[in-house]
Amino acid sequence: MPIVRLRPPLRELAEGRREVSVEGGTVVDVLRDLERSHPRLGGWILDDRGRVRQHVAVFLGGERVDGDARVASEDRLEVIGAVSGGAATELLVGTRKGLFVLRGARGGEMDVVARAFPGSSVEFAIRDPRTGRYFASVTHGQFGPRVYLADDPTGAWEQAEGPRFPEETDTTLVRTWVITPGEGDGVLYAGVDPAALFESRDDGVTWELNRPLWDQPSRPDWGPGAGGLCLHSICPWPGEPDRLAVGISSVGVWVTEDGGASWEIGNAGIVPRYLPEETRSTEPLARCVHNMHRSPLLPERLFMQFHGGVYRSDDAARSWTSIARGLPSDFGFPMIIDPKDPEAAYVIPLNSDLDRVSAEGRLRVFETRDAGATWTGRTEGLPQDDAYLTILRQAFARDEETPLGLWFGATSGDVFGSSDAGATWRVVARDLAPVLSVRAA
Repeated sequence: MPIVRLRPPLRELAEGRREVSVEGGTVVDVLRDLERSHPRLGGWILDDRGRVRQHVAVFLGGERVDGDARVASEDRLEVIGAVSGGAATELLVGTRKGLFVLRGARGGEMDVVARAFPGSSVEFAIRDPRTGRYFASVTHGQFGPRVYLADDPTGAWEQAEGPRFPEETDTTLVRTWVITPGEGDGVLYAGVDPAALFESRDDGVTWELNRPLWDQPSRPDWGPGAGGLCLHSICPWPGEPDRLAVGISSVGVWVTEDGGASWEIGNAGIVPRYLPEETRSTEPLARCVHNMHRSPLLPERLFMQFHGGVYRSDDAARSWTSIARGLPSDFGFPMIIDPKDPEAAYVIPLNSDLDRVSAEGRLRVFETRDAGATWTGRTEGLPQDDAYLTILRQAFARDEETPLGLWFGATSGDVFGSSDAGATWRVVARDLAPVLSVRAA
């Protein structure tokens, strides 16, 4: 039986195995059997037509071979991924017409290796790095929202039990905006519309409503933003499972220090310019948060993209300071941070709430490396003339590599990527359906 030796990053996808025994035949036969025995390799080595991908090299007896070469029982194959583009990357791209799974060399070409849930809106999709399990929030036009899970995004998906509102709430789920791994074993959180937090303690199989947040006395005063009354940002505190912050449009920031048993509002310092000036300081709610992230290395620091404002908190959301100076517009939806640099964040400004396209007709990603004191527009490889694109709330993603990898998708159906922390950009996918979310798996 032939032996296949795998090099990183393919080795990690085969559960860290350096060598694997498989059946014989041609090189393609051997690799197809390898993908069957290790489903996470599916789509990384062979494309959807069963051919060896361009970014994969296969060596037999020290010589590079193609997919038709014969392999004897005593032979050893060596499979090397991304020989010309660095580590391999997987993107989960949720669109109005299904989930697209993109794979390819980091910094090189990417291919669509699978499409799931055709015809439905995939609001969000993510891979839990702790378990390798994938989750997708899917909204069907006639049958409503569901959450699905899978161990292999190119294979079959299983429907989870929930999120679903208890009967006594007399409430119907509209959509699931975000799914976020928690700090406890098996814990995940889901943020939904109408604004509520659901928790799973069994790796996403079943979900339960957090009643203290749902039963907030102020809830009758909560109003929706243009996208609905949505809990879209969930920020765990690294190493402290009882501490959590969530962002709700159009209510504000809520913080718990006791595992969700009680909640406090965290809106101090946020200026809602869309409210009459005389009510901005007297109205504690009506804060239309668009996106919020916590720095893993400095957990008391959070960054926020607001509906007309960009903010930073240095005291775990007790107060907020404007950091929008230097941006062409302080309106936008997506935001990400660099997990290895608590001074770093990225935003993609749009013109305004009345003109939600890339600011000044130029597609620019703005980066700060000094906690918002200054901003730098990153433009190389992005269209700068008559570029009127819209990038939605969850459609901006990053990995945890060095240098940082960044990706975002537009409602035009194009997906852009950078493998050098935003210094240069390229198109990694074209002509998909309008993009709702992007995450690096």
